[in-house]
Order: sequence, then structure tokens, then C-alpha cells
Amino acid sequence: MADNPTNATSSAPGNATTPESPTARAAGDAERLLNEAEAALADAEQSLRGPAAQKYHLHDLVGEGGPPEKVSMELLRDVNLDIKIELGRTRMNLDEILQLRRGSVVTLDKLAGDPVDVYVNGRLVARGEVLVLNDNFCVRVAELIGSDNGQSN
Repeated sequence: MADNPTNATSSAPGNATTPESPTARAAGDAERLLNEAEAALADAEQSLRGPAAQKYHLHDLVGEGGPPEKVSMELLRDVNLDIKIELGRTRMNLDEILQLRRGSVVTLDKLAGDPVDVYVNGRLVARGEVLVLNDNFCVRVAELIGSDNGQSN
């Protein structure tokens, strides 16, 4: 005679064998699955925590040939930076731009003699004055702009 799962029985010590209802079996299966899921979540949380974070020491990157300041600056000497000198700004309509010709004058928001802005990679770092040296334009830095909200150094 083959066993029929719908007629499964359970026995407890001291009790006679009684047929298990489908509802009780489903509740037992759900409880077993819930326990397995809770155990899996506990394992996942433990694996996410991983080992404790350790403080990284930059001196591990520094070579042994000199003080760290000198060595780290040597690493940066070949880095290219975009430097812009801004004489001033203006707003123009498209019609005004289309009317520009050779010899046209564009008025800027700064006066002659006002300091120009020096930008490095899009960040304002200094202000200075325009000079001509050997027929080339130059900028003499008059003020360095600090990183603390535009305060000068």
C-alpha cells in the first residue's frame, strides 16, 4: 500500500497516532521556512559587517628616498591643470553677437585696473593685475583666495 501525503499522521509520546490536517502541515511548513529565512538573514547580516575597518596610513605609499612632503609633491609635478584668467564678463543677446565685426568693442563688467580672476580647474584661486612683459600679457598675483569661503591668505 502506497503512502498518501494527505493522510500523513503524526505521533507524540503518549498519544495515539492522529491524522495531521493540511492546515496544520502548511503552518508547520511556513514556520520552518520562516526559521530558515531568519537564519539566512542573520548569516547575511554577519557577512555584510565583515572585518572591522582599519585606519589607512598614507605613509605606506611614500618611498624611502626623502621626507614624505617632497616625495608626494614629486608625484604631482606632471599633472596638467587648466588655468584661466578672466578679465571680466558680459551678457549679450544672440543678435548682438551676430553683429560683432572686426574692431567691435565688447564692454565688460570690470573697469580698467580692476584685478582679474585666476581660475585653476574652474576654481577661483587668486586675483591679480594684468601686465605686459616683452610684448606678452602676464598676470601678477596680488591676492590668493583660500579654501575657507573665499577668504584671502
